[in-house]
Amino acid sequence: MNPRIMALVPARGGSKRIPGKNIRELGGRPLIEWSIGVARDIPEICDIVVSTDDFVIANVAKAAGALVPWLRPELLSTDTASSIDVCLHALDWYEAERGEVGGLLLLQPTSPFRSRESVERGIELFRTHNGRTVVGVSPAKSHPMWCVRVTELTMHPFMDMSNVPARSQDLPPAYVINGTFYLASPDALRGQRSFEGADTIPLVIDSPAESIDIDTEWDWAVAETVVRLRG
Repeated sequence: MNPRIMALVPARGGSKRIPGKNIRELGGRPLIEWSIGVARDIPEICDIVVSTDDFVIANVAKAAGALVPWLRPELLSTDTASSIDVCLHALDWYEAERGEVGGLLLLQPTSPFRSRESVERGIELFRTHNGRTVVGVSPAKSHPMWCVRVTELTMHPFMDMSNVPARSQDLPPAYVINGTFYLASPDALRGQRSFEGADTIPLVIDSPAESIDIDTEWDWAVAETVVRLRG
């Protein structure tokens, strides 16, 4: 298996919920720099590519040590553009210009607290399982067996409640995709156009801080609290 892995950090400009999110400072560093930094100097990662449509983000990413070979096409810079299309655009360019890779590692900048140890564990899972796709997951905050569907005046369980244990500690473990880590081979990514499938391996991340996904100002406030607590 080709040992080279291309890391990709997607960073579109024009965030609506948090203006300037990707270059807004968190703990004295632009948000995007957290994801670039965690991938730097990992031997299997041949390059850290940033896909952006914004000149300012591009300059910040370059200063942090990332490769920014172009600005993302307008077609891939809309609210409706899919992350898979962004991945394939970067992958096609990279393999045409810099040679084939064995995997594409997607590191979303909205997960600043993923650890180097988690990234290395994910890469090791990918390597030792012959390039099967690996995706980060965390324990679910709300168990699906206790979720309900709400209409105006009624609520109904999503799942059959006949065998649901009365105590939360007796429920089977449930996990959610946390957005921290996605690693797939070029063949899998091009063939399935997804990181999720029956063959996907979970990278279990128990740390609540690592699973933080910044999407709102509330999330940002939580992230700032994590930074302060870490000292």
